[in-house]
Amino acid sequence: MILRDSTRIVTQPEAIFRFFDEMEQNYLQWHPDHVLFRWVSGRGVQEGNVFYFEEYIAGKLLKKKTVFTRVVPGQHIEFAPTFWLMRLFLPRLIFRIEQEPDACRFIAEIHLRIGPLAAKLNKKELDAVREHMRVEGENIKRILEQQQTASAEVREVPLSV
Repeated sequence: MILRDSTRIVTQPEAIFRFFDEMEQNYLQWHPDHVLFRWVSGRGVQEGNVFYFEEYIAGKLLKKKTVFTRVVPGQHIEFAPTFWLMRLFLPRLIFRIEQEPDACRFIAEIHLRIGPLAAKLNKKELDAVREHMRVEGENIKRILEQQQTASAEVREVPLSV
């Protein structure tokens, strides 16, 4: 099963990557249910770097340590839990960036290994994850488009002599 959310953002792929490279500064504003983010090993979006985060999903505080497993600058960020048992059920999470003529498509995916019965039994939690992903998509769009607008306004300010 793949949970997926897609958001169109008027920005460049580099801006999306920079957002994740600077996650310590961005995590709390990205979603109101985000609690904590810290780099554990290495810094920035690079294969092998490990980070820890806490967030509320369906009213439960989740604490996760994850590692970047595949990174293609400007296109693909893939990560997975560091705990092997968790990887059996949650093998990977992916952020993909697809360039469009005047924007980017930001796609978030959570890959789960659960069958139909487990999906039915966990419907409330899975719906909460989908909603969380939707809000993250809206917020990264708002944050990056505001930065884009502010940056464009700074470039347009004439210099006085």
